[in-house]
Amino acid sequence: MNTGATFITQMAGSGDGIRLAVKDLIDVAGVPTTAGSRALAATAAAAERDAPCLAGARAAGARIVGKANLNELAYGASGVNEYFGTPVNPLDPGRVPGGSSSGSAVAVAGGEADLAYGSDTGGSIRVPAAFCGITGLKTTHSRIPLAGVWPLAPSMDTIGPMARDVAGVAAGLALLEPGFSVDVTAAAQVGRIRPGGFGVDPVIDAAVDAALARCGVEVIDVELPGWELASRTSDVIIDAEAVASNRVLLADPARRDLLGPRVRASLAEAQAVTPGQLLRARAEQERWRAAMAAAMRETGLLALPTVPFFPPRLDAAIRPGYLALTRAVNLAGLPALALPVPTGRRLPASLQLIGGPNAEALLLATGAMIEAAVGGLAAHTVPGRSSKR
Repeated sequence: MNTGATFITQMAGSGDGIRLAVKDLIDVAGVPTTAGSRALAATAAAAERDAPCLAGARAAGARIVGKANLNELAYGASGVNEYFGTPVNPLDPGRVPGGSSSGSAVAVAGGEADLAYGSDTGGSIRVPAAFCGITGLKTTHSRIPLAGVWPLAPSMDTIGPMARDVAGVAAGLALLEPGFSVDVTAAAQVGRIRPGGFGVDPVIDAAVDAALARCGVEVIDVELPGWELASRTSDVIIDAEAVASNRVLLADPARRDLLGPRVRASLAEAQAVTPGQLLRARAEQERWRAAMAAAMRETGLLALPTVPFFPPRLDAAIRPGYLALTRAVNLAGLPALALPVPTGRRLPASLQLIGGPNAEALLLATGAMIEAAVGGLAAHTVPGRSSKR
């Protein structure tokens, strides 16, 4: 497998500003946007202007170090890219980095960037954050503008920051949304949900429970039925919108043939979604939003693992389940924070906190409390050693 490509385009720059990696879905003036796809790269011209979400970083003097690699068209969660190469997971080079924001996570985890911007449609910030041992924030849908960003599923697409710790993510959100600050105290209660049917690794489940216990927050078990249906519903909507977003590629046989085989097959399958199926999915989406709101009324935040398993080895990259615990959050349009927690083994687990609409400050305040309780990054990994999970 071709590995090593953290960036699709590296950018030479000077200055003392924050080093920022930008997922190559997001327009950066003077640089082509490829969305990790040869079908786009073959004809992509340099962007005429930055995407609006970069305005805060530019004003603060951030130094963009590169356009970060990703799953092709952001349509995948392993981090594998057949054309541009697969970014190397700094925690274990033999394992996938997670995606689709793979290069963004690897740039931060490997020290090539202080912050990174990723996109999250079904888990694409949180999954690579989990697998690379960093922190990532999926923002409330529509909070950060999506103009100048190559779309996957616009009704679920979000832009968010990734960093080594919660403070870095808070700084990243303040660049995406100038004026943002963590101006609230941490939550006193967290609802613990345990979606069934996804085979969560017991080591990961125990690590999440231990982290919550260590920080002293009151943990209340919350029932939230319908998670599996919500996950399937999100797939229907993402598939239908992905076809519409990439119609220009599908309509041109020459460009369609340049798509990677997995993405081409996924888009072909997605074309089978009928208008009736999409209409039913939209109705289910409204029911799910109401169910999530009801579950959070009791505690304000919900907690569960980010991914049900540790990062697979590269030779087993193509498997189901990457988004099992994340995509239902996108269906509801809610913000979620993924942060590493120790397992007592080489690889960390990742705890996912879900908040209500625009509850990013509460998520970050609570995440910082958990991070302090478990000892931060030093608690879990030492890159470069041969690994046992």
